[in-house]
Amino acid sequence: MISDADMTGGDLAGGGEITAGERAGRGMASGEMLSGEMARLGSEPAGDAPARLTAWIAGRVQGVGFRWWVRARALELGLAGSAENLEDGRVKVIAEGPVARCRELLALLAGPGTPGHVTRVTQRWDDPHGGPAGFAER
Repeated sequence: MISDADMTGGDLAGGGEITAGERAGRGMASGEMLSGEMARLGSEPAGDAPARLTAWIAGRVQGVGFRWWVRARALELGLAGSAENLEDGRVKVIAEGPVARCRELLALLAGPGTPGHVTRVTQRWDDPHGGPAGFAER
């Protein structure tokens, strides 16, 4: 595994979680990351190295076209993988391709303009596993 991080979770010093309400109290947009949160991404491989991103997206993300939206963004970025609904209400996204493109997708998942309402994006980076080309909605 390359690194674990929670994009909207705690800052590096405290390790606690930062909720959407706390972000609003700090004057931050819902998908905006704290400066320390970006530092967590520093251990990723170079931008053209292949990587596997697994992201778990929490919030109101089921029944709103979120998986379809993720698939469209991933295909635009040339990534392979899948997006699936989980029983606990989250969506799990697996994307493989150049790490720079995976980072772009990750930023889109946490940013404004997603269907529904994203409250948290948790990520894990691994070496790519390979698999079928394309991007599936499950």
